[in-house]
Amino acid sequence: MLHLKEDPWYKPSELEAAWEEYKQRKLKVTVVIPTRNEGEGVGDVITHCKPYADELLVVDGHSTDNTREVAESLGARVILDNGKGKGDGLRVAINAAQGDIVVFIDADYSHRPADIPLLVVPILRDEADHVVGSRPKGGSDELHGDINKFMRMIGSDIITLGINYRFNVRLSDSQNGFRAMKTEMARNLGLKEDITTIEQEMTIKTLHKGFRMAEVPSHEYERRFGESKIKLSRVSFRYVYSWLKYLITG
Repeated sequence: MLHLKEDPWYKPSELEAAWEEYKQRKLKVTVVIPTRNEGEGVGDVITHCKPYADELLVVDGHSTDNTREVAESLGARVILDNGKGKGDGLRVAINAAQGDIVVFIDADYSHRPADIPLLVVPILRDEADHVVGSRPKGGSDELHGDINKFMRMIGSDIITLGINYRFNVRLSDSQNGFRAMKTEMARNLGLKEDITTIEQEMTIKTLHKGFRMAEVPSHEYERRFGESKIKLSRVSFRYVYSWLKYLITG
């Protein structure tokens, strides 16, 4: 376990200030953890998300390991998706969430739970409806180091650039799964993507419908357990197709 003070991106003054404001919140927060065979690491994520969640919701993609048992033993509410992919799981979770704000965080510990207040505070202040943890601003261990990561980074930058020029905004990250949004807004977006393309769909449809986007720096760590479920060669066409489709039609 990486201690926060060993983290080069750790800024105690910012985190502590956000935490103090977060504790005074009047809106309830549902933290959603999408899983599929993440039994080895999901327990740590749940444990470290607990201080920030009024509701912990694990949406599981029909794991064949002990993911659901671990989650339930730690007090999370566990629901099953329809077996179509991460996007399907997030839609199921949005409909099931009981909080006013929903936060999405991955089960592999690539995101830091202590950053949750940073994501939520702009919504509490009524400065934004949808806040993304920016990897270009916070750094990433998953977008550098080999050709596959390089291609992911280039593809993400191209997609974000198109979004910026289409909507006259200046986002740095349209893809990160670590994000917070108003639950009712999320339900009104009309999300359709079944796989990880749902993140860029969330970004584009938020802007299409006139909701407010914001970003905060957040570092993405190399996953601590298991392997990524994303195979770039299998999904790259869907990323390009859905990007162009939603830019045009919303």
